[in-house]
Amino acid sequence: MKKLSHEEISRNRATLANIDAVKKMPVYLLLNSIRSSYNVGSIFRTSDGAMIEKIFLCGYTPTPEKKEVIKTALGSQDSVIWEYVKDPKEVIIGLKQRGIKICALELTDKSFAYHKVSNKDFPLCLIVGNEITGVSQELIDMCDFSIEIPQYGIKQSLNVAVAYGISIFDLRRIYNGNELSFE
Repeated sequence: MKKLSHEEISRNRATLANIDAVKKMPVYLLLNSIRSSYNVGSIFRTSDGAMIEKIFLCGYTPTPEKKEVIKTALGSQDSVIWEYVKDPKEVIIGLKQRGIKICALELTDKSFAYHKVSNKDFPLCLIVGNEITGVSQELIDMCDFSIEIPQYGIKQSLNVAVAYGISIFDLRRIYNGNELSFE
């Protein structure tokens, strides 16, 4: 086994010049009132890795103009389509009109494990909420379903960027037909 160099890894990756030709997973992400610029940058980088359709930044979520977002995004703010929309309800209404299912990453009385999403649930919009308060009830009321990441320790939740990373790559696996192949 030999560790691959950056050049070897880059040979099979998209570039900014051809990113529009890459098939994206039909997942939209709505970040609502995320406090930490570093979480937002990390989520951008993860979104590039999973190759999602688009990120909607809502409420007071910082945008890629902030240096702290850029620091952790490491250029992915240029490869992932994003848009700032103050009111997340506008985004949800627009996506629903296009037939896109709305899913909260949140503990609810009807949430199910993140790995039980099925291919029939795509395209979907995943809502990730504030680090402290999570997804608001107002937005949950607009959702088609909610998913959760089971917790086995004393804490009730994970960091939002970590939780998003776990769920988005499992969504990618499901979308790909249970294989994590990026071909």
